[in-house]
Amino acid sequence: MPRLIPLAVVLAALVAVPALAAPKQTVMPENPDARAFQEQFGFSDAMIHGDTVYLSGVVAGAPPAGADPVEHYARTFERIGAILARAGSSWDDVLDITTFHTDIDASLTPLAAAKNRYVKAPFPTWTAIGIRRLYEPSAVVEIKVVARLTAKAKGKR
Repeated sequence: MPRLIPLAVVLAALVAVPALAAPKQTVMPENPDARAFQEQFGFSDAMIHGDTVYLSGVVAGAPPAGADPVEHYARTFERIGAILARAGSSWDDVLDITTFHTDIDASLTPLAAAKNRYVKAPFPTWTAIGIRRLYEPSAVVEIKVVARLTAKAKGKR
């Protein structure tokens, strides 16, 4: 006896197929040296697939002695904001943030204060992970972001 496939399963498959077939778009650095580094190691600032923007992690070193750590981390969030803008997104479109900390006790509070300048309600998800080290020896935090495309940007693609 033949099995009948529920209509909802068929419709879900039809909707998913165009998204799977959508081409990926890469967002590379504007700085030639940064671009050369990323090409050497084979990664992009961001990847756009469908309506989603995936950013590579952006690292922050330890704040210099006497520097305001919130201001120091804010520069990292400014860089992420610039990548989001080049990809057709913004902080308002961020869905998920993952941060990696070599010293979570020292970095979490000032990093959160810097983040809160850019990330407003409704808040995205956020996972903070303590780790032993990052690729860049002087880095103490790495920030990875997933966002959706801004509504205006969707119409341009």
